[in-house]
Amino acid sequence: MDNQEPQGKKQIALNIINSKSKHKGFGAGSIDLNSVSPVIIDRGEAKIEIGAMHAKSKVERGIKFFTDREEVPNGRQVWIVWVAVDRTPEGQHYGGMTACEMLIDEENKRGWKILAEHVNRLDASLKRKVMLEGLGSQEKQALKQLLIEKNQEWWDATPEYVKQALEE
Repeated sequence: MDNQEPQGKKQIALNIINSKSKHKGFGAGSIDLNSVSPVIIDRGEAKIEIGAMHAKSKVERGIKFFTDREEVPNGRQVWIVWVAVDRTPEGQHYGGMTACEMLIDEENKRGWKILAEHVNRLDASLKRKVMLEGLGSQEKQALKQLLIEKNQEWWDATPEYVKQALEE
């Protein structure tokens, strides 16, 4: 039995396109992940964790994930917030933010998350949507503080509806 791909059939792959890329071939897209950063909120502290882009943040490493919450009865709540930055002629500002919940039980090396939700929320952030349901006031305050400390100018230029979502 021949395990090779049939001649002429092209593999579908995720192409990350940025301003330096000239790719125009099969599967070419217009996703630019350079404008989004993952923020992990854990135990009331917010940190930018680039590893979360590939599910390899510090809290995710070594964890076996399940799609049934019941599999992780002792998990603590951890959030990934996808933060998109808009670039306009006037400058840059925070444009989209979406939050995704996870449960992490480090002692038992188990976790819960819905990968499809994480991907859909990443996409929503890139589309400049603000979806922070579930975040408590402590998490919102930690995220707001991180964004201000990261770049005060971007925060000052951020639309009021985005800032308001962190106050509710």
